[in-house]
Amino acid sequence: MSPDGAAEHPLFGLARAAQPGGDVRTSASGPVDSPAGGNRLSGPLADPSAEAGYSERHPERMGFFTDTSVCIGCKACEVACKEWNLLEEDGLDLTGMSYDNTTELGATTWRHVAFVEQRIDPSTRARVDIGMPGMGAPSTTPEEGADSDATEVRWLMSSDVCKHCTHAACLDVCPTGALIRSEYGTVVVQDDVCNGCGYCVPACPYGVIDIHPDNGGAFKCTLCQDRLGSGLAPACATACPTESIQYGPLDQLRQRAEQRLEQLHEQGMTEARLYGQDPTDGVGGDGAFFLLLDEPEVYGLPPDPVVTTRDLPAMAAHAAIAAATAALTVAACFLGGRR
Repeated sequence: MSPDGAAEHPLFGLARAAQPGGDVRTSASGPVDSPAGGNRLSGPLADPSAEAGYSERHPERMGFFTDTSVCIGCKACEVACKEWNLLEEDGLDLTGMSYDNTTELGATTWRHVAFVEQRIDPSTRARVDIGMPGMGAPSTTPEEGADSDATEVRWLMSSDVCKHCTHAACLDVCPTGALIRSEYGTVVVQDDVCNGCGYCVPACPYGVIDIHPDNGGAFKCTLCQDRLGSGLAPACATACPTESIQYGPLDQLRQRAEQRLEQLHEQGMTEARLYGQDPTDGVGGDGAFFLLLDEPEVYGLPPDPVVTTRDLPAMAAHAAIAAATAALTVAACFLGGRR
């Protein structure tokens, strides 16, 4: 069922994949062998799908590149996502903090366009105008600043989405196998397998995945897995009128992003930066990455995300040492008491 219970979700022709080291792992195209070693928890990973057990014939990794410099905040992506995935509406009430009525990603909002109203210090204003909406600072008198066209406030728009991490902590902690790695390298939730335990929610370093308040299941972006299998682009990328959301093979998107970043730097937008494209970062690189015009925190993104399961092996080792120490202590006390 969809999150609102309206109709069967079209995605879940994709069969459940067994956990590493367990049964045969399956994909939309059939079963493939699961690797005995399982998935690594951190560090660069060239092929997450192969690591998850898919054969060498699996499709290349697909993803999103979101260029926020051309996002106009129209929310066409949000609407397209909701329509295709049969998600319920979030209401039209203003929050009082922003003109954005959805405010964040959630179980019923898999795409969220953030509206960031930012005051610009004239001494640090960008040297070029890339067409972002702006307005003059409010004046105290009718005459003050009336003839000035200097932009003192600007809007930063960004369409946020699940990052489909190379190392996805939500997938690592899922006890039922509801979260799987698809043959396209994306991270997908199977709502008919999810038991609503909620372990995935605190595991996500981006705060993306969420529990639906009515049916108790976990939901997030699937990168339109059902459309990919039919050779179609995700609904949000198809609806975007400015090509701010670009979909394609991840390696090609990374090259395109580097070229776009170089172009903006040549135009004087030295504060532009890429976010989530680096395979050496704390999550091994994202399958959905961004070109930002300011610090990640301005857009509500963590500056240095780290897969929350990275330290599990070390924690297990410390726990084993502590257990062994406790056992030796008990044994020593027992033997000493018999003397």
